[in-house]
Amino acid sequence: MDDKGSSAQDAKRHMNLILVVDDEPVNLLVLSGVLEHHYQVRTARGGTEALVAAAAEPQPDLILLDIMMPDMDGFEVLRRLRANEATQSIPVIFATALSDEGSEQRGFEMGAADYIHKPIRATIVKARVRAQLEAKAARDMLFKNNQRLKHKVEGGSQALEKAQMQLMQAEKMASLGQLAAGVAHEINNPIGFVGSNLGALEAYLHDAFAIIDAYERGAAEPALAEAFAQARALRKSVDYDYLRQDSLDLLKESRDGIDRVRKIVSDLKDYSHVSSAEWQLADLHHGLDSTLNMVWSELKYHCTVTKDYGDIPKIRCLPSQLNQVFMNLIVNAAHAIEGKGEITLRTEKLGDDSVRVSITDSGKGIPADDLARIFEPFYTTKPVGKGTGLGLSLAWGIVERHHGRIEVKSELGQGTTFMMTLPINPPEDEAD
Repeated sequence: MDDKGSSAQDAKRHMNLILVVDDEPVNLLVLSGVLEHHYQVRTARGGTEALVAAAAEPQPDLILLDIMMPDMDGFEVLRRLRANEATQSIPVIFATALSDEGSEQRGFEMGAADYIHKPIRATIVKARVRAQLEAKAARDMLFKNNQRLKHKVEGGSQALEKAQMQLMQAEKMASLGQLAAGVAHEINNPIGFVGSNLGALEAYLHDAFAIIDAYERGAAEPALAEAFAQARALRKSVDYDYLRQDSLDLLKESRDGIDRVRKIVSDLKDYSHVSSAEWQLADLHHGLDSTLNMVWSELKYHCTVTKDYGDIPKIRCLPSQLNQVFMNLIVNAAHAIEGKGEITLRTEKLGDDSVRVSITDSGKGIPADDLARIFEPFYTTKPVGKGTGLGLSLAWGIVERHHGRIEVKSELGQGTTFMMTLPINPPEDEAD
């Protein structure tokens, strides 16, 4: 074999492996054609075959899974994948013709990473697959780094602080990658109904022009009453008054949709803006709301969010770092809730120099033995692949850097409350 052929085979071995599962050969052919130039592709024509293929070496880096299959539907396949320790961390994207919210909710609650709706569009497939692979790569790299640091990092407050700051940025990037699919899903909904409304509006306008043309013909030949009768009949047949009002309503809905897209993008920019060396006066309510919008895809199907905001002043802080704390605590609260539940965000002023932010969930609670260790680096009670054990440790470090304190109260079966007390004006040496 020549060097060129050997190099091509080496390159292929290092490509990500995608498992495509569908009982329709045409769909397998289309998806394989979209992906095979960028990834290795393995196919399966049913649920049973998919489970075997997912466990085979080398294991796939991602699975595109149809839902409606005769031998075993996609929900059951996903349940078995998540129940198997060998396959539970492989991200799964449902590729399905089902578009009802109930099916999507069920899939996300079972652990699906994203949805792709049929008919297949190549650009969307490539973007969703790439986003999930990048998020998985970030999680894998972070896990390896954590394991390496776990054995190598020794005492010394300076070295530990430096490592934690580096890990905080890696955790934030991994979190943003994981949220990318959720953000894209939120953007697709308003864009979808804007496109639909504009299509309906175009049809309405054609009818309106037909009415105007009929009146113009009558005006050109005033002696022909029949032309005016035709115009009046046409106006009645298309319900012109309703058409006019509904056109205005559709335009308003379209503007609302675009505003929603702008809001999502704006909140993403606000959340991810890095200003770690820039202390400034910030509105904690704005930070909570922006972060809440960023993690909404984690909450909307099973959590009710209640805001009990008090009258608090702006505080001098590092806003982007406090946003990271808010995100970690809100996402943890959502993960603690099995089925339906409630998350409460509460703020209040304490005396003249401090404020308190509390995040309460109605979840399963934290065992007493774990409460003593939850702020330790690398300690986590989540399944493998679901948590790094750094979120609460980093939250502790950020609050401590602000000369504040973070406390937790929890009772099994009753829920958990995290309370952050922050000074309105931290000491000058820190703020400088």
